[in-house]
Order: sequence, then C-alpha cells, then structure tokens
Amino acid sequence: MKRIERIKQILKKNLKPDFMVLEDNSKKHIGHNEFDGKDETHLYLKIASKSFNNINLINVHKKINSLIESEYKNGLHSLEIKIIKS
Repeated sequence: MKRIERIKQILKKNLKPDFMVLEDNSKKHIGHNEFDGKDETHLYLKIASKSFNNINLINVHKKINSLIESEYKNGLHSLEIKIIKS
C-alpha cells in the first residue's frame, strides 16, 4: 500500500474528517539536495473536521503528526498541513 493511502486510512479512522485531500508534492522538490522526487516524501494535506472547532490549531497539527509518526520514521520528509475549521 502506498504511503498516501496508509496516511488517509489513519486520519480517517482517528479524526473522522468532513473533508480531506492528501497530495504528493514530492516532484516539486526534485534537485534539492540531489532528491529525485520519488517515494511520496513530501505531502500536502488539506483537512476539515468538526472535531477541530474547539482545539487550538497547533494541537491539531501535533495530533496529525503524532498519528503518522511511523511514516516519518520510514521516509516521509514533510507534511504541509492546511486545517479548515468547519
């Protein structure tokens, strides 16, 4: 299973988003430090959930990053997060 699909499953299960888009932006980083743009290492997440309404945005970021900690340990370099409050 690809990294994007694994992360989508984790976030859907734990955050129950109302809206979510997860994209691979790795190709935008080709050439940086000899990076080849492969392996889903740079992702972009746009997510909305009613559960975020009473939570500080920094804490939502922390929650998302803690849920996918294993992906960081296995090659994920960065996750750009855009949180939309419902």
